[in-house]
Amino acid sequence: MNRVFTGLEFVLFLINILYMDPKQRLALMDKIIRELDDLKNSQTSVLKKIAQIEADNINLEVGILNDGLPDLHEEVDHGLQKVSELHEQFTEFRNKYETDNQKFLAETP
Repeated sequence: MNRVFTGLEFVLFLINILYMDPKQRLALMDKIIRELDDLKNSQTSVLKKIAQIEADNINLEVGILNDGLPDLHEEVDHGLQKVSELHEQFTEFRNKYETDNQKFLAETP
C-alpha cells in the first residue's frame, strides 16, 4: 500500500533526503540492498514451494492445480527476475555513489 504524505510531511521527507550526509545515504543504500537480497530469497523460496506442489500434483493429477500452478510459477519467476535486475542495477548505482563520493566518505582523524 502506498503511503500518502501530508504537505508538511512531504516537505520534511524531502529536507531529510536532501540534507542526509553521504555516510547516511550509503548506509541506507546498503540497507536497501540487504532488503532486496531478502526479497530475492523470499521469491526463490516461493518458487521452490510452487515447484514442490507441482511435483506432488504429478501423482494427484488435480485439474485445479494443473490449471493454476503453471501461471503462478511463471508470474513468481518473472517477479524474481525483476527483483534480481533491480538488485543488480541498484548495486551498480550504490557502488558508483560510493566511488563518486569517496572524499566525503573517508574517515576523518
